[in-house]
Order: sequence, then structure tokens, then C-alpha cells
Amino acid sequence: MVAGAHVVAIPMRVPFRGVRVREALLLRGPAGWGEFAPFPEYGDDESARWLAAALEAAWTGWPAPLRDRVPVNATVPAVAAADVDAVLARFPGCTTAKVKVAQAGQALRDDVDRVAAVRASLGPSGRVRVDANGAWDVPAAVTALTALARYDLEYAEQPCADLEELAALRLALARAGLDVPVAADESVRRAEDPVRVALAGAADVVVLKTAPLRGVVPALEVAAACGLPVVVSSALDTSVGIRAGLALAAALPELPYACGLATVGLLADDVAARPLLPVDGALPLRDTPADPERLARLAAPADRAAAWRDRARRCWERLGDSRG
Repeated sequence: MVAGAHVVAIPMRVPFRGVRVREALLLRGPAGWGEFAPFPEYGDDESARWLAAALEAAWTGWPAPLRDRVPVNATVPAVAAADVDAVLARFPGCTTAKVKVAQAGQALRDDVDRVAAVRASLGPSGRVRVDANGAWDVPAAVTALTALARYDLEYAEQPCADLEELAALRLALARAGLDVPVAADESVRRAEDPVRVALAGAADVVVLKTAPLRGVVPALEVAAACGLPVVVSSALDTSVGIRAGLALAAALPELPYACGLATVGLLADDVAARPLLPVDGALPLRDTPADPERLARLAAPADRAAAWRDRARRCWERLGDSRG
């Protein structure tokens, strides 16, 4: 498995969550291509889930789809308000935008200006959601969402870090008369028990990513157990990883929200000859094999490739009896 893997390093167009170069290990099996790309700070136990998802994609395959295209949202990093239009131009036809807020080193005023610029660009009929990546405590979240709610937010994604805070925030928002639904991302994908978020009354929406949940089939089980509306999202994947997210979105019985899968445009390049980019606000459900020429051109330096192969071997051992 590891001997035939390809490790790539792709620059970001703009930094996103501190990432300037996205690295990924790509596997090819009888069912197609799989992507293993847990973030550097993740330990081996957590990263092993991502390897399980890559093995599912490359060796097992996915359930039959229920739809052949998936509506997607634009993703706006923590850029200056003046740069918003240029970012949105990379997402043709998208009428929903997810806006990064609570960026380290920035102030609430920066968030307000950025969200206001997105709302102005999308117009009153567009949908705007914000993502704080758990950066706020409950009082800070109430303050920030009070300021941002005037721009008619679809929901706030992971405004606080843990389940207790999310549940407390939902109550505080209701008491303040603020109609801002709460979506849980990290509280699902990084949890030992992803279903706890629903049992704790900590979210109105769950954001699911295939890789951290061990693949499409396990993610479908989490969605069914949570019983909440689902948004399928990505983790700065190449088109190979995005294809797995599309398989999940296409297999869900209901898909009430645009999905966060149009992130290939945040990368300066891609491993597929036909990258999965939005057309008329949606991604088509089609295969995206890695292109040999692009794999060679984007190959990571030898030391980084060796580090990724070692990481994959360690994660393989963590999978134990569940691997394959």
C-alpha cells in the first residue's frame, strides 16, 4: 500500500487555517483513488480514521448515489473585506458562502466587515454562514453573533469548542432572541462518540467529513444516528478527497443545505486533470483519477514523502483488526 503511494505538496492560493502548503498521500486500489491527509497536529490514533477512509475509497468503494450533482457553497478565508469579491469569483454560481471568522490576530470588526462584504456580494437572497472553528467562549460567541446576525446568517459553525459550550450558547441565543442555528463540526469529527452532539442538544445541524469519520459508510451511520440536518464538508482536500465527500453527499436521503465541498479552488493546483470545481453552484458526481503528470509535478520533497509514508504505516498499525 505505502510503496505505491504518491505524496504531493500543493500551495494554497491564500492561507487557510494557517495552512500555506497542503500535503496529501494518495493511494490507488482496485476501486479507485483514496486520499490520506490528516492535518500535521493530529496524532496517529485520530489520523488512523483518515487512513480507513482512504482505504474505503481505494479498495472497497461507496454506496450507490441518490443524486448526480451536489449544491456547494463558496468558502471565504479570513481575507480583507476588499478581497471578498475576488474570492467569490472562484465559485461560479454559488449562492451560499461560508465565511471564516475569529481568526487569530484579527478583531470582531474584521469579521463584521468581511461578512458584510459577502452579504453585499451575494445579495439578500444569498445564504451566509460563518465558521469560528471553536475559537469563542459562550459570552464572546453571543457578542460576535449579535453583531453578525444583522447579515441574516444561515448558521454559525462550531462557534465554541466543546459540547457543553455549544449547548449553553444555543440557550443563550434563544434567550437573546437571536435566530442563529448552531452547526457542529469539530465536535462531531474529532469526537470519540460523534453522536453525542445530538444527544447533548448542542447543535441544530451537523457538519460531516468523510475522512475523520472513517469513510462514507460510517459517516452515513453517524448521520442516521444524529437525526439532524447534515452538511457535508471537506478538509482542504484535492479532487481525490473531494470525490469521497461527494459520494457521501450523494448517498444521503436528504440534502437540505449546500455542501462545503467546493474547496479545490483554494489550492493553487490539483492532482486531477479535470479538477472538481463548481459549475452553476454545484459539483457533478464524476470520478477524478489522479493524473500521472500532475503527481510528478506536485511531488513533495523526499523528506516529506518519507514522513508521510511513515505516518501511514503507523496509522495502519493503529487500525488493527478493523483495517482493510
